[in-house]
Amino acid sequence: QVQLVESGGGLVQPGGSLRLSCAASGTIFSINSMGWYRQAPGKERELVAAITGGGATNTADSVKGRFTISRDNARVYLQMNSLKPEDTAVYYCNLKDNKIDYWGQGTQVTVSS
Repeated sequence: QVQLVESGGGLVQPGGSLRLSCAASGTIFSINSMGWYRQAPGKERELVAAITGGGATNTADSVKGRFTISRDNARVYLQMNSLKPEDTAVYYCNLKDNKIDYWGQGTQVTVSS
């Protein structure tokens, strides 16, 4: 069993920055990938960015050039710069251990003046 705990969310002004972090613990056999998803009210959960165990990254077009994902062992980070109101959502950490998906509880990010 794997547990994921996110931190770093909060209220920020447009144009500001936040750094999310997610720590994984428990029995991890192999990290296929770790990543961040987000879900705004009334919308589907969408992939924001992911990073494979080998270091390859995938970033959504909507955040490309503004968000950067990185990983240090079983901890994954999302550096969010130039934040926009449309980035407001609950952000969820994800870990893929081969075919198994694990999810964090989510952390609220609100971008507002």
